[in-house]
Amino acid sequence: MILLDHCFFSNTIHPLLNRLSSYLQLGYLDDLTSGGPIDSVCRDVAEIREAGAEMGLVLNPVKCELISHRDDAVSDQFVQSFSKVDIGDATLLGAPLFSGPVLVKTWSDRCDDLARAVDRLATLGSQDALILLRSSFSVPKVLHLLCCSPSVSHPSLGRFDSLLRSAIERITNSDLSDTQWLQASLPVRNGGLGVRHVASLALPAFVASAASTLPLQDAILMNCACSNYRTKKFFRLWSVTVELVAALCS
Repeated sequence: MILLDHCFFSNTIHPLLNRLSSYLQLGYLDDLTSGGPIDSVCRDVAEIREAGAEMGLVLNPVKCELISHRDDAVSDQFVQSFSKVDIGDATLLGAPLFSGPVLVKTWSDRCDDLARAVDRLATLGSQDALILLRSSFSVPKVLHLLCCSPSVSHPSLGRFDSLLRSAIERITNSDLSDTQWLQASLPVRNGGLGVRHVASLALPAFVASAASTLPLQDAILMNCACSNYRTKKFFRLWSVTVELVAALCS
């Protein structure tokens, strides 16, 4: 029933999105994103307020963000009430768009969440704790971040993996060598515990997400003059990695 509610809501506001004039228009449930010149975005906000009122929807400025350069001037009083976010600190649906302080903080928060979960798992039986760690608190907890944010080689990946290793050692009541920790990251069918290292997944997760959504990205950004240099850089890095692995295995 919840999925039907989401579908009905999305279908209801879809004509509104089609009436917006900015280059970039995104909608995910009740989260709307409009991107382009400031004047164009301000017109879109006015359109959303007017059309939304006819449908019984109200735009809450307290929950709205204006992502722009710090020196950009905004004349619209309603848009001025939005929370101002610098481009380098921008996030979309919980995922930072760029490397920088906001990505560092996001990963720090994920590490803190894991540390807190590990302490609480100590109160459970070993089997239950291991299942929860593998299925909920390890990679599944950060997969969205790995797929959507440029986290390759981020320093916090090492801290996250270190916390995972510590959790496995506490659950199994053992001290793992580097080789044993590597084996623990293998799938269960291959003799491991299925607790994957996030550092090893950062590159393939981001590349797979970017590659699978390229047609959608092109459709969304067709009117935007922007360069997808970061994705291309990771594509090249992944190609080099695959070639290196193939050479080592041959």
